[in-house]
Amino acid sequence: MRLQSPLRCAGCAGLLWLFGLSIQTAVASDPPGGFVEYAGSAQTRPVLSQSTINNLLPNRGKFTFPAPYNTEAVRLTNASDCGGNDCVHYVGYSYWRNSNNHVDEDTMLVLVGLKRTQGGAGPSLIAYNKITDQVDALGPIFDANDNMSWSNAEGLYFSGTMPYALYVNDGRSLLRYDVVTGQYETVFNVNAEMGSGYALWQTHSSDDDRVHSATLKNSNNNSDLGCVVYREDIDDLTFFPKTGGYDECQIDRSGNWLVIKEDVDGRYGEDNRIINIETLDERILLDQNGAGGHSDLGHGYMIAADNWANEANTQLLWKFDEYPMQGKRLYYNNEWSRQAPAHVSHTNSIPGLSPNNQFACGSSAHQGNSAHANEIICFGLTGNGETLVVAPVMTDINASGGGSTYGKAPKGNLDVTGRYFIWTSNMRSNRLDTFIVKVPGHLLPGVASAPAPQPATIFADSFGD
Repeated sequence: MRLQSPLRCAGCAGLLWLFGLSIQTAVASDPPGGFVEYAGSAQTRPVLSQSTINNLLPNRGKFTFPAPYNTEAVRLTNASDCGGNDCVHYVGYSYWRNSNNHVDEDTMLVLVGLKRTQGGAGPSLIAYNKITDQVDALGPIFDANDNMSWSNAEGLYFSGTMPYALYVNDGRSLLRYDVVTGQYETVFNVNAEMGSGYALWQTHSSDDDRVHSATLKNSNNNSDLGCVVYREDIDDLTFFPKTGGYDECQIDRSGNWLVIKEDVDGRYGEDNRIINIETLDERILLDQNGAGGHSDLGHGYMIAADNWANEANTQLLWKFDEYPMQGKRLYYNNEWSRQAPAHVSHTNSIPGLSPNNQFACGSSAHQGNSAHANEIICFGLTGNGETLVVAPVMTDINASGGGSTYGKAPKGNLDVTGRYFIWTSNMRSNRLDTFIVKVPGHLLPGVASAPAPQPATIFADSFGD
């Protein structure tokens, strides 16, 4: 046995200590279950019935999906976390990581939003032991008198390297919050950099914690002004004013490229401005040429839905250092009436590794059913069309749990290793809960194991042990 780092539990007295065996035991075997099919000839599988789901799910902890999936999953939350209410907020989004960098640790930490307004304790931590499958609810992350305790946790995300660093946006500042010590560190304050009257929205950070992006808003009327990029390693902030109908911006995981989504030409819809942060060179990818709407970024590339493609639900890979850029098709299916996958996650992107040896995952939920419409799937970035079917999402759009249709959508994200996918499901009931499924990514041809991410040297002393 070895002693893990102490975890601060804001809702508990004292400290909670976690114990476990070496993670090397946990990674000795690949996750079971799952199967590969070709996207263009994918089969439609029946959704799980209410009685099947009721018999399948434990109160909390591990379970196995029935055939043909046979994958192992873990239930993280239950009604006791909400006083019996529907307080679990949906997983923030597919590009914000809800789990910490748990490489070489026995325990993975998962951020869940338990809304205080609906009986929850606010943003909270769940500890999942990857060896024993034990699940422990650690309690709220923030003290009850901290304004952040009223957050639904959407837009909060873990660092890609520092195990206990959680990024928090308080509206004016991007902060790093240490979930062990409960201490805040200011990354940058937009009013200190640009003057009063500004606010931040939808922040993102490179995986090495050097570079951060955010939508810049007018704090008086909440209008979008454009995008800011803060380079923490050189203490420099750059403002990119909007040029059209603005949506959002995101720094890629390398910190070298910025993608701004806005309607530049005023014609068909959302275009992409792709900017090299070092040189400030900018290229425009128009909507009609394959610009991404729903997308996620890797290290120097983008995986994006192309709504102008000849095949339904096409996902393209765009490498930013290609001149000219050529979108490579990764996935498509034959169902035009349902978006599947609706949200793609590549939060498992590995620096220095070819996209050909990596994969992304996606999820969606629909009232009707078709191939992959109500499932968690993954696809390799080779462009060969292999699709890994992982699990059903167990969501009923007509059930009340989760509130709005958007709130019921799974919108899940991957951990840093790509071995775990986190999502929320209403289980065809009146509540939303949070789940993890173990992803058998090894079934996809050419996929490599993820190396241990290393903290950036300039920030290594700020967080952790």
